Amino acid sequence: MPGLFNIDSAFNYVVVRKITEGGMGMVYEAEQLGSEGFVKRVALKVIREKFASQKLFLQNFIGEAKLVADLIHTNIVQTYHLGESRGTYFIAMELINGVNLEQFASQLNSKRKVLSPKLAVFITSRIVRGLAYAHAKCDRDGRRLGIVHRDVSFKNVMVAFEGDVKLTDFGIAKAKGFLTDQEGEVVAGKADYMSPEQANFQVTDERSDIFSVGVVLSHLLVGQNVFKGVTTDESIKRVLEMPIPDFRTLNSEIDSRLNDILHKALSRKIEDRYEKADQLLYDLEHYIYHEGYGPTNETLGKYIRELFGQGDFSETDASRGGTIAITK
Repeated sequence: MPGLFNIDSAFNYVVVRKITEGGMGMVYEAEQLGSEGFVKRVALKVIREKFASQKLFLQNFIGEAKLVADLIHTNIVQTYHLGESRGTYFIAMELINGVNLEQFASQLNSKRKVLSPKLAVFITSRIVRGLAYAHAKCDRDGRRLGIVHRDVSFKNVMVAFEGDVKLTDFGIAKAKGFLTDQEGEVVAGKADYMSPEQANFQVTDERSDIFSVGVVLSHLLVGQNVFKGVTTDESIKRVLEMPIPDFRTLNSEIDSRLNDILHKALSRKIEDRYEKADQLLYDLEHYIYHEGYGPTNETLGKYIRELFGQGDFSETDASRGGTIAITK
């Protein structure tokens, strides 16, 4: 089909449509064909030709695929296959029937809806579950890989219409032996979601991702990213210098406990921040479940289907296609 990624038939993938594209690549929906009429819908992430010729970019694209292939967790978009067709590399990934948080927030805004604090905390807790798993991941010899995602943001969190929340795009992650790291020389990531140390050319660890998660949670709760400026430089300045607000003044439904969680996650002093994602996860889940029953995947699924006019989830809904985030 014209305008679609042309892939060798030997791979048994049939490209159906383009889902999205960014400055560095495209994502397509494809069908993986097997024996006896077997069909599996997948997403194919393909790098643009001009970047494929850049050795470092290509190495990191391949490194991302190898790294994420072994990250098997319900809150991380799964990678199935790395391939090369006619000189173009692609990654076959789990196809998510849903939207990313940027699209989710835009729909909330267009319908003048406000997300409840407990649902915002639930979404964030699923992101943190995925991060806790990635941060603790070891190689085959039991050595910690030292994974730091470094790009936790609205565009890189998917919410499926079934209610699953999944972290994606480890393209600029740190991990020993997988991706070439230029930390201290260049700043990678989205400025308004960066930790202060990331924005200040310093070495990062898992606490950097925790700060970014704090930005995501505050954004969900108050309907805006308080660190986002008009320019990248202004966003970085806000991350480094702007007083962290009392979030209770921005949303009256935020109580003192939740405000304290936000301030600990967003502490500029790294030693005052949550040390481990597991610690933040405990506080988030205690917040929504300590009184008993709280939000579930089913709760979120019902909410997002109603928000996007999907109705009750069915085979018909599932066949409408999906989307997946890609770095712009």
